[in-house]
This record gives sequence, C-alpha cells and structure tokens, in this order.
Amino acid sequence: MTVRLSRIQLALFFILLCPVNIIGLWWAVGSPLVMDPNSICRKTKRLVGKQAELCQTQPEIVSEVAKGARLGVRECQYQFRYRRWNCTSHNKYFGKILQQDIRETAFVYAITAAGVTHAVTQACSMGDLLQCGCEATRNRAPPRPPSSSSGDGVKWEWGGCGDDVEFGYEKSKQFMDAKRRKGKSDIRTLVDLHNNEAGRLAVKLYMRTECKCHGLSGSCTLRTCWKKMPHFREVGDRLLERFNGASKVMGGNDGKTLIPVGQNIKPPDKQDLIYSDESPDFCLANRKTGSLGTRGRMCNSTAMDISGCDLLCCERGYREETVEFEENCLCRFHWCCVVQCTKCLVRKELSLCH
Repeated sequence: MTVRLSRIQLALFFILLCPVNIIGLWWAVGSPLVMDPNSICRKTKRLVGKQAELCQTQPEIVSEVAKGARLGVRECQYQFRYRRWNCTSHNKYFGKILQQDIRETAFVYAITAAGVTHAVTQACSMGDLLQCGCEATRNRAPPRPPSSSSGDGVKWEWGGCGDDVEFGYEKSKQFMDAKRRKGKSDIRTLVDLHNNEAGRLAVKLYMRTECKCHGLSGSCTLRTCWKKMPHFREVGDRLLERFNGASKVMGGNDGKTLIPVGQNIKPPDKQDLIYSDESPDFCLANRKTGSLGTRGRMCNSTAMDISGCDLLCCERGYREETVEFEENCLCRFHWCCVVQCTKCLVRKELSLCH
C-alpha cells in the first residue's frame, strides 16, 4: 500500500532532519509545511549565507530539494515495508526516530541526501532549472567501448544530454549539511554528515554510460555516449545493503574523528552507514523510542525471512483473517481503443500479527 505524505508529516520530517538554521525554510511558523517555496522564503528570517541567497533568488531549486526529500521518504517506506520499523511517517513516532542516532536514522539521512541529489540533477536534465542543464563533457576523455565490443572502426564521442550530477551533489550538500560543517564537532554531527555523504555518493559514484549508434543501414560508425544517474530504486537497494552492514562508532578523544566499536573492525569508508546507539526491537508500541509496534501488521506465514510471521510478530503469534474485495478481471481490448473489464469478487487470506 502506498503511503501519501501529508504536508504536516513532511514538515515534521524536515524539522528534525535538517539543521536548525534551515528549519525556517520548510516550516511556516504556527502552520503546516507550505510547499510553495516563495511563501516559505517570505516567512523565514533565520537563513544566512548561501541558503538565504538561494531562497531569495532561486526558489525553484528549493522546490526541487523538497521533491527530493519526498522521493527519499517514499523509497524508505518501500525498502522497509517488511521490517518491524517500516519507515512510518506517523507524526509523533517518526520524530522520535530521527532524534536517535540509530541505524534507521542513518538510512533516513542517507536516502534523503540521495533523493535531493537525484531530484535536483534530474531537474537540470529536464530543463526545469535555469541554473544548470546537461553535463559539460568538453574536457572528459572519450568513453571506452563496452567489453563485449572490439570497437574496431567505431568512433566514440560524448554527446546527448548527460546528467549533471555534480550540480545536484553540491545543492544536496549545501542544504543537508548546512552550518554543521563549522559547528561543534559532537558525535551526532559527525555521524549525520557522514551518512549524508554516503547517500550522495550512492548516486554520484554509480553513474552509468548510455550510448546510441549512428550510421547508414544500421551500421555503427559513430557511437554517441552520455552519463545517466542510476534509477533511484537502485540507489535505495544499495543503501539498504549499507544499512544491513552499518558500523557502530564512537567519538574519538579529539572530538573530530569516529572510531569503530569492537575489535578487528576496519574503519567505515565514505559509502558505509554508521550509527552510535543500538536500535530498539520495535516489537511493541513505545512513544519514547518512536516504535509503533507490529500488532496488526500483515506477515507471511510461510516465509523464513524478515517478512515472516515469526520475526515480524516478535514470536507473539498471528491470526488468519479472510477479506473480500473487488478487482478488474476478464479484461478485453475492443477496437478502437477501449479496454473493458468485469468486476470479480476476490477472497484473500491474510496473516496478521497478534
């Protein structure tokens, strides 16, 4: 089931996720989040430096940043749909998650930074922003032919409209990192900045090369190539892998470094997700930890993985319930150009956690 984010839910998300000096960009005092960037910028007086300049002169970029954040939250809900914590956007509970320095928070920060990078870059390629466009390829070395092709007699050159990921990367860094780079170096700040960067790199480091052949009679005498971002589902899949292998860290004595917890553990690299506190088990509802619990959640009675009833229901057991609903069936295409379906009553057995 797709969860539509309300303005209030997205507002809470930004209040807790973004540094304090850009909260005003997303929150109109005393009211829910106003998605119109012009309205946001008129009502906030707390921005300084580049953020204030962008808000005043380039509100269209602010709008793309908001789209990127929504993209990140939707992907989080997809990736965690079978887990005890399913990236719920429930106002009172989601905020508690973001206040903790746990693995789930690490994923939220990373996927949001990735979403902003992806959305802004995509807007550049689509011509929606005047400040950017297609990637400049003037100084780039010519593309290498794929390993399956010998490349004999084929000329290669950059062309088309490549994605300007550097622009999206910089805007994501500017909005997500904000003033934290020059603030006090507490462990939470270092962890958040690290996870933000891991999210951006999940887009930037995995650009793919697309090519098109040109020539007479289907020949390929010239191949034009350009760089495209990975699909955002791929980004989400990659960050989920990093979530599963996330590293626990603690702050160093100098206040500027992070040290992995445990013996014989290598320091996390820039693409790894990190956290400093253990996650709750999310089995029971708990407002203090932000857990909604798993009571009433659908589970798979035959699965042995995280979606299975044993794990998802925390060994409390489950009940079987039969539901009936209508869906389209026996659809036929009639010339021209209508598809006609009948309605069929479908029964489905659900397994629900106790």
